Amino acid sequence: MSGHSKWATIKHAKGAADAKRGQMFTKLIKEISIAARMGGGSPEANPRLRTAIIKARGANMPKDNIDRAIKKGTGELEGVNYEELSYEAYAGGGVGLLIEVLTDNKNRAAADVRNILTRGGGELAKAGSVARLFRRQGIITLDGEKYSEDQVMEAALEGGAEDVSLSDGIIEVLSAPEDFETIMETLEAKGFETMSAEVSMVADTEISLDRDATGKAMRMIDKLEENDDVQNVYHNLSIPGDFEAE
Repeated sequence: MSGHSKWATIKHAKGAADAKRGQMFTKLIKEISIAARMGGGSPEANPRLRTAIIKARGANMPKDNIDRAIKKGTGELEGVNYEELSYEAYAGGGVGLLIEVLTDNKNRAAADVRNILTRGGGELAKAGSVARLFRRQGIITLDGEKYSEDQVMEAALEGGAEDVSLSDGIIEVLSAPEDFETIMETLEAKGFETMSAEVSMVADTEISLDRDATGKAMRMIDKLEENDDVQNVYHNLSIPGDFEAE
């Protein structure tokens, strides 16, 4: 498998991720709303909104939820104004973290992020020191029990995918960011239902820690992801295939 994806790092917590579906929808709604506020409510004229909608569709968000989120962003419905913040940090053992925030209270968000890092043995990093370890990549996941790897591969490669792999019951399609939308449209046109779809930040190299240190880092990452103001957390921690979250 080429590269390293965000999805690969959370397979150990898939059950927990499924249980957090409502929280995931909340984060997607915020993402759609701010994209619409910044660039208008037309997906055709707003690439960021178009990408956010594809991500929401990839997570099987109902169309009504997407439409309401757009209207909140454009002001047609009452909504909240969010600010974007980003932090670079290190977890224990030198694991790099990129933390993206969408918040209506930046002081609260900053304090929460700092507190979670401190309690988890992490620290903020200098701007650019962690970002250089990552690159943008399209990632689409499908249920490997519902579709075969060959089925998905044929359609994904037709759309321009770089790699298709099956691991732990998950089929993962990787692409260049500029090909992501075309691949997603190709899969949808052929009737595939996706589990997730996004242009993510993936690490060029991973860091391996012992089991205790891995568990400690993952607990801190989970705390960050559970925070309402935190939109995304990307990291370069290598998680063993048999690792089980506590």
